[in-house]
Amino acid sequence: MQEERIESAGTPAASTERPPESLAADQRLTWTVPEVARLLGISKDSVYEAAHRGELPVRVIGRRMLVPRAALLRLLDGSQTAEQVQQP
Repeated sequence: MQEERIESAGTPAASTERPPESLAADQRLTWTVPEVARLLGISKDSVYEAAHRGELPVRVIGRRMLVPRAALLRLLDGSQTAEQVQQP
């Protein structure tokens, strides 16, 4: 019985991580930093550093840093330079 609790406690954390392919097809308006890291194949720290340098468009809501889907896709398309990404 106790083993079941341990297993079920670990299941939700594992199920929240989705493969990059399913994230790319995701139509949500924003992605979290860990999701963007998986999509780009870089570390979370690299995503946070790029956001702080102004290279990655982000929106901070409370303590959460979110990356707008449309802005990231435009940035990856090359239609937006790093100077255009920086917020006033």
